[in-house]
Amino acid sequence: MFDLKEEKRKFFDIIGVIHEVHKYLGPGLNESCYQEAMELQLKNDAIPYQREMTFHPTYRGITLQATFRIDFLCKNDIIVECKSVPEFSPNHRAQLFNYMRLLEKPCGILVNYLPGYAEIERYLYDKETKNILGMDGRIIKNFIDI
Repeated sequence: MFDLKEEKRKFFDIIGVIHEVHKYLGPGLNESCYQEAMELQLKNDAIPYQREMTFHPTYRGITLQATFRIDFLCKNDIIVECKSVPEFSPNHRAQLFNYMRLLEKPCGILVNYLPGYAEIERYLYDKETKNILGMDGRIIKNFIDI
């Protein structure tokens, strides 16, 4: 059973890392610079993670050769996608949502380091209902027909 409150708690320390990196480096640098700093801060805070984790999607049980790479997988169930862009686009959200669905990971963070304050969007994935949820529990995207 999907517990909204429990899933929300998982984000706390990762959000702290994001804010610490942005506070120290400031806005407007290249995405890879923030990723490198995030990795150092995750290590410093002893938060388990994998950086640039690659995976192959499957089609009807067959693993495809196509390769996707997520920026970070934290604590084995939080996908973090880092951007340094003027604003998020629907494609940025779709990328995160698809990674969450394909890997069946319950938590996703989209972070934009370009603005004066780190722009952070948090999402949840309920694999039973195949819904992407906002932090208020409302359905953002439904993958039921896929």
